[in-house]
Parts: sequence; C-alpha cells; structure tokens
Amino acid sequence: MPRLNKLATAPHGALGGDPAPRSLSRLRTALTLFFALDGFLFAGWVVRIPAIKEQTGSSASDLGLALLGVSAGAVVTMTLTGRLCRRFGSHPVTVASAVLLSLGIALPALTHSALALGLVLLVFGTGYGAINVAMNSAAVDLVAALRRPVMPSFHAAFSLGGMLGAGLGGLVAGGLFPAAHLCALTVTGLLLTAGAGPVLLRHPSPAPPGPPARPTRADGGTRGRRPDARSRRLVTVFGVIALCTAYGEGALADWGALHLSQDLHAHPGVAAAGYSLFALAMTAGRLSGTVLLERLGQTTTLVAGGVTAAAGMLLGSLAPEVWAVLLGFAVTGLGLANIFPVAVARAGALAGPAGVAAASTLGYGGMLLGPPVIGFLAEWFSLPVALTSVAVLAAGAAVIGYRVRGAVAPGRTE
Repeated sequence: MPRLNKLATAPHGALGGDPAPRSLSRLRTALTLFFALDGFLFAGWVVRIPAIKEQTGSSASDLGLALLGVSAGAVVTMTLTGRLCRRFGSHPVTVASAVLLSLGIALPALTHSALALGLVLLVFGTGYGAINVAMNSAAVDLVAALRRPVMPSFHAAFSLGGMLGAGLGGLVAGGLFPAAHLCALTVTGLLLTAGAGPVLLRHPSPAPPGPPARPTRADGGTRGRRPDARSRRLVTVFGVIALCTAYGEGALADWGALHLSQDLHAHPGVAAAGYSLFALAMTAGRLSGTVLLERLGQTTTLVAGGVTAAAGMLLGSLAPEVWAVLLGFAVTGLGLANIFPVAVARAGALAGPAGVAAASTLGYGGMLLGPPVIGFLAEWFSLPVALTSVAVLAAGAAVIGYRVRGAVAPGRTE
C-alpha cells in the first residue's frame, strides 16, 4: 500500500503538524478494512452459489433471475445512498451499510426456491449497493486530502478481501454446509464493523488541501466546480467504462466457479480457487496501480488493461483445459484491475464527488447486472459463449478510453 503522503494537509480545524497525518492514516486504515470486508463477504457468497443453486433446484435461467434480486436491491439503493451521504455523511452510512450487508449474507442459505432466493437477495443487494457508494465517496475525500492517486489501493483491499473470502470458501466448500459458512461470515462482518466503525464515526470526512478555486457546492461536495453539460456527458462515458469492466468482475464472481465445475468438471475446491486466483491477480494489479498511474498515465493504464483483459477472458472462457482457464482468469484480473479506479477518478476530476457517485453507480450496476445477463446468455447459447461477452466489453472499454484520452487535464490525480 502506498506510503502516506507527508504533505497532506489537515482537515478544517486541525492545527497542522503531526495530528493531521495520523488522523488521515487512521481513516485510511479503517476505510481500507471496509473495502476488504466488502470483497470478503461478496466472495464468500459467490463461491457458495453452486451449492445454493442445487439447494434451491434452480435452472441457469432461474438462478439468473434470482441473482437479479442483488442487482435490483443494489441499483435502487445506489440512487439513494448519495443523498444519505450528503445528509448524514459518508462515514456513518458506510458503517450502517456494513451492518446490513453482514446480516443479509446469512439469508440465502435459508431459502429452498428460486423465488425465495431472489427475495432475500434484495436485502443483500441493498447492503452491497449502499456500502459501495458510501465507502467510495469517503475514499474520494480522503484521496483528495492525501494528494496522491491512491484510489487503486482501496480497490486492492476489496480484491484482497475477495481472494481471502474465495480461498476460505473453497477450503470449506466440501465439508461445511452453506448455512454454517454464511452465518460465520455474518459474525465476521459484524465484529470487523464493531472494530473499525468507531474510527469513521469519530472523524468527519477530510477536507481537500488548500482553498477551493470556486465556492463549494451546496450538496456537501468539498471540491471542484459545478459540472457543465460537457462534463456531465463525459462522466457518463467514464461510468460506461466502469460498467464494461465491472460487468466482467461480476460475471466471473458468480459464474467462474460454475464454468469450471460444470463445463470442465473441476473439483469444487479447484472451481472456487478460480475466483480466488482472479481476485489475487486483481489485488496484485491494484497494489501496483499507483506506480503505474504515476509512470504511464491514466489513458495508457486504462487502454492496456482493457486489451489485456479481453485477451485473458477469451482464453478463460474458451480454453478446454482447467489450467488454461485458470491462467485466463488471472490475466483477466490483471487487465481489469485498475480500469474501474481510473474511470471513477477521472469522473471525479471532471465533476467532483457527484461525478464519482454517478460513475460508481453505473460501474457497480454493471457488476450486478452482469451475472443475470450471463445466465440468460448461457441458457440461450452456452456458458463458455456467454462468458466471451466479458472480453467484448473489456475491449470496448479500451476503445472508449482511448477516444476520450484528452478529457481530463494532465496532472489531475484525484
């Protein structure tokens, strides 16, 4: 994780010197833990999807419809979470959302039909959507105070949490019932929230360094001018880039293990390890993301990532051998690693926190809409063919990123 920038200035009211860096460091650690928890819980759920599918007796299309419950709950919540953050602050909303997510993850194991599964996934999706918007909003404020492009480090924590969650899920997949596993995740989530939550609740979001160039907005944003029509259009474009790449992350999370077990007859532990390997590759890519952005720039990082992900997913979806599919998943993870953080950061450079919220909502919408779309495509064609859509969208993100390469002024790193 990048070292804390010692030039970061204090939030309003701090007296300068050492207290400000220590406060920012504590906030960064606590917020990193929430990103990791989000990935850990989400991965713990997705590696049990094959078992839940069997428990509920769902077909591929039935499962796709049930997974739409996560999408519906999350996307609707995302449109409201920004208002909650403006009214109550992103830190309290992050903590409350973590509690709801932790409680919601235990519910799928209690269901025995696709309809019941879809209904309880609405609750899980509500917590998932809320925490992702809230913690990204908190991260934007902290990145502005640190004055370094460290957003990938937060998303690295999400990927690391996903890797750990999938790895542990793979270890217990053969011997622990889904109910026991998911209830253990609930306890873990509540304990971590109880430990890290007070740090966020005690500290307000940090203000950016230096006086704003223009008056701050009435919606509580702390930096940037009010976006014009062109900026809003570009924010939507970067949101589409985030959607294209998050679609792949969601698709691999929900269908990667099933592809390995169903189409290649891999052992359940190996199938679960597929997502773990993907998450490990994303973690490695995001841990190096700040260095890549500082050395290569945003456009090169984004375009190269999209091309790499497209090539890796073609291998991962169409290869006939387990080892080749696992390699493809890893390459895909490396390619996708920094595209979402770059897209969100560029949206923020154009329109401040409102831009980040819009791009994040579109991006996470792609992550949540991808799995049901894959389910329908798998029903119509086959799962390997359905997974090639990940490669198509990753390549599309690279093309769009190149076309809007001049949208943000050089040197903007927030």
